[in-house]
Amino acid sequence: MLCPDCGYENLDGVDNCQRCHQSLTALSKPQGHTAIEKAIFHDRIDVLKPREHPLVSPDTPVGRVLELLVEKRVGCALIVENGALVGIFSERDALLRLNTEAAALSDRPIRQFMTPTPVTLELKNKIAFVLHRMALGGYRHIPIMSEEKLIGVISIRDILGYITEKLAAQ
Repeated sequence: MLCPDCGYENLDGVDNCQRCHQSLTALSKPQGHTAIEKAIFHDRIDVLKPREHPLVSPDTPVGRVLELLVEKRVGCALIVENGALVGIFSERDALLRLNTEAAALSDRPIRQFMTPTPVTLELKNKIAFVLHRMALGGYRHIPIMSEEKLIGVISIRDILGYITEKLAAQ
């Protein structure tokens, strides 16, 4: 890796130039080698077409949220209060927080079981960044925003469909 400041030839992956100690981190962006890798590093979230998911208030009963997930055939609902995203409730939350007590807890407000302040990404982010965030956080669903407006949700299933499409095109 050639230092843009002093021209010194550094080893790939070093953070600072061995000669002038300038930062080289901006030069070490990952590059794809296969067509799929290149597409993942190049394409933005918008090609995945984030889907709408049920929007509910924090006071919506858990039982109603579960019904909506089944009706809409989706894996999560977004909890919105005064136009702002305040939480997410996913099938994982249902399994871990409600478990076998779902019927007994069905009248309780979703706010007691949601994941508060979920991680969100921007529509302009690259697919590689989505994969990275999902892997780090153990997420299967990520709400997508654009200019502070909720656009929809990307799921790991959406990304797998995208990769499958790219594989079929080869």
